[in-house]
Amino acid sequence: MSNTDLIIEERSRDIGDFLVGRLIPFRKKRMVGPFIFIDHMGPTTIKPGTYLDIDQHPHIGLSTLTYLFEGEVRHQDSIGSDQHIKPGSVNWMSAGKGVVHTERTPAELRHGQQFTMHGYQIWVALPKEKEDMDPEFHHLDGAELPTWKEGSTSFKLVAGKGFGKESPLPVHSDLFMIEIETEDVFDLHVKGQLSGEIGFCIVEGSINACDQKIEKGNMLVSKTDNECGLQIAANSRVLLFGGKPFPEERHIFWNFVSSNKEKIEAAKERWQNKAFPQVPNDETYIPLP
Repeated sequence: MSNTDLIIEERSRDIGDFLVGRLIPFRKKRMVGPFIFIDHMGPTTIKPGTYLDIDQHPHIGLSTLTYLFEGEVRHQDSIGSDQHIKPGSVNWMSAGKGVVHTERTPAELRHGQQFTMHGYQIWVALPKEKEDMDPEFHHLDGAELPTWKEGSTSFKLVAGKGFGKESPLPVHSDLFMIEIETEDVFDLHVKGQLSGEIGFCIVEGSINACDQKIEKGNMLVSKTDNECGLQIAANSRVLLFGGKPFPEERHIFWNFVSSNKEKIEAAKERWQNKAFPQVPNDETYIPLP
C-alpha cells in the first residue's frame, strides 16, 4: 500500500521500560528490528462508491506484509501475482530491486453491499545483501500458520520465529510477528522466547506496562531485547513484532527503502520515466510525490 506521509507526528513518550508512540516510524524509534513502517487500515465501513482502489505504485528494498482482521483485498503485481487476501491469511511481497502492485476491493464485493475493512499494512526492510533481489510474492492461508494457546490466550505466528515455532512464510531476516488474543488478563513474558528488539501494537483492548495503562491504537517498544514482560488486559488483541536490527541505517522516501540514498534517487527517476515493470492490464499510476 502506498503512503506519502511516512513521518508520523511526534506523540511518543517514555514510561520507564518502554517507549510509547503511535505506530512507526516515530521520532524516538525509527525501526523495530527490520520493521520500518506500520499502517493501520480501519476499521472502516466500505460502502458503495468508497471502495478501496490503490493504483499502480512501486517499491524497492522492502517486503510488504498485509494482514487483515476483516474485509478482503485483491492484490495484483508486476510479476503476475493475482491474490485475494482474507482475514487471518497473509500476503508477503518482497520488492527487492523493484516491483509494482495494486490493491483493490474485489469485483464480487462491488455490488451494493457494505462491509468492514480492518487490518495492517507493514513494511519490513530487506537486508543490505538482498536489497537488489528479484521480486517475490507469497500468500499463506490462516490454517497454514502455527497457532497455540496458553490457557484462554490464543497465539498465531504470522511470520518468522518465536516461542519455539517457525512460520512457513519465507522471510529474509531474523524477525517475528505474532497475533495474541486474550479472553482473560494475561501476563506475557518473552525472555528466551524471542530474539531481538520487541514491539507491541495494541489493536483492541489495552496493555499494562510500568504501572501505566496503554490503550488501543498505540505501540510500545521495549528498551531491552528479549526479556520484557507486561500484562495484557482481557478481551484484547495485540500484534507482537520485531527482530534483530540491521547494522546499517535505512533511508525511506515514499514507497522506497534502501541503505543507499543513490538507489532511492534512481528509483524516483525510474518511476517518473515509467521504467518500472507494470501490473498487467492496468493503466493507472500514482505519481511521484
